[in-house]
Amino acid sequence: MPSSVICSFAYDPLSKALDVEFVSGRRYRYLGVPEAVAGEFSGAFSKGRFFNARIRDRFAFREIGWPSGNS
Repeated sequence: MPSSVICSFAYDPLSKALDVEFVSGRRYRYLGVPEAVAGEFSGAFSKGRFFNARIRDRFAFREIGWPSGNS
């Protein structure tokens, strides 16, 4: 997934949680994300543009910390 902003992401349809890791290494969990939105995000040509337009500032979120191995 080439993106200049987003490193990786994962979606849990049971909890409707979208975890996004940015190239900075920061990780956030977005809550209440509908499965359709997560699917569109996954298929979006520009992950960063889609994230800014359809996810950022639209869903509650919390930082989930650094990936294991980073301090």
